[in-house]
Amino acid sequence: VTKIAVPTFENETLEPRLAVLVTNAVIKQLQVDGTYQIVNRDQADAVLEAKISDVDKSQWRAVRSNTLRTSELLVRLRTDYKLKDSAGTQIHQGRVLGESYLVLDPNWQTSERQAMEEAAQRIAATIVSEISDGW
Repeated sequence: VTKIAVPTFENETLEPRLAVLVTNAVIKQLQVDGTYQIVNRDQADAVLEAKISDVDKSQWRAVRSNTLRTSELLVRLRTDYKLKDSAGTQIHQGRVLGESYLVLDPNWQTSERQAMEEAAQRIAATIVSEISDGW
């Protein structure tokens, strides 16, 4: 396998635009790694299919004076992936967790989106490492 197609991942969560964020992170990581060439599905030796199955956000730290108010948030993304050859036979599969911690500021939506990007990059690094180092 020298050429891989990476279609947009499936998003089973309610988080908007998460599939494109994680897919792009994986493609960029594959380009940085250089082991495989990214091509269209019809030219590929293998296809990397994945679905984002869960987003978990939980309180990591609270404000000292008010334990119900969050000061830091933990964001976890869970992704299941399959690498299939051009005939559709499964070559490799796995489940990857990506985590990120964020300090909440007044613009918490921007902070949360940045945490999602960091978690996506961690997922991408793990997936690419697993498929590049052999299965």
